[in-house]
Amino acid sequence: MTSTAPAWERVQLARKPERPHSLAYINMLISGFVELHGDRRFSDDPSIVSGIGSFNGRTVMVIGHQKGTNTKENLDRNFGMPGPDGYRKALRTFHHAEKFGFPLICFIDTPGADPGLSSEERGQATAIAENLLALSSLKIPTVGVVIGEGGSGGALAISVTDRLLMLENAVYAVASPEACAAILWKDASAAPEAAEALKLTAQNLYEFEIIDEIIPEPEPAHEASDEAILRTGKTIERHLTEIESIVSDQGIEHLLELRYQKYRNIGAWVDQQEAVISGDSPDLARQNGQTAN
Repeated sequence: MTSTAPAWERVQLARKPERPHSLAYINMLISGFVELHGDRRFSDDPSIVSGIGSFNGRTVMVIGHQKGTNTKENLDRNFGMPGPDGYRKALRTFHHAEKFGFPLICFIDTPGADPGLSSEERGQATAIAENLLALSSLKIPTVGVVIGEGGSGGALAISVTDRLLMLENAVYAVASPEACAAILWKDASAAPEAAEALKLTAQNLYEFEIIDEIIPEPEPAHEASDEAILRTGKTIERHLTEIESIVSDQGIEHLLELRYQKYRNIGAWVDQQEAVISGDSPDLARQNGQTAN
């Protein structure tokens, strides 16, 4: 697939149920993996998997969103949408990794955090906020990989890492295209147009310097899963080695400063009036029946 493929087409590929999920990556890349369960406060959320294992000879902690591969598994794992229990389980893993000095690898693949009433009652927003605070300040090397969907704060809660990688056909955005279209235009059927406006593809995000590298998919990952996983493993290894060299040569505080600057520098000021005049406003494009650039 070319880098100019429509954003909506990328969304459909990212959502393919046959696409390898976090456990597929863990089982192939992490030897001796031992899963950790529970948040020690309420329950064990199966939409988050976490544990300890060996990656190319080094002990690491691993966290990933986990979708199902069929209807039953998706129901059991809530379609990869964690509740606060899942994010608190991830938080436990953060702290374990930091306590023992193990690098942390995160696999991101969720349509978003669980939006249900029970999750809100148990502190969903607080759980995500606590993860953002903790992950951004961990004194260990961290690498995140968007392997499928990266939806909103539910993805962000385990992706504020030193290096953020992304598979070619993955997506990463503040909201799903359907939600964006419904909010902006009161029309969920405009999702393909919203996908373009969201700039959610790996190529978009690399150009905005939000991600650090695109992992190529010569064949979509759901058609060549082993190759995609092995490519991902090699890319993680390269970045993890670079981060470890930074810590070895310049110290952990320098790594924390680099992490801070990475996220502090994301974003750009846009003059809405100038955007409307130039025709780059998504709302104006919507009115004209066009897609914004």
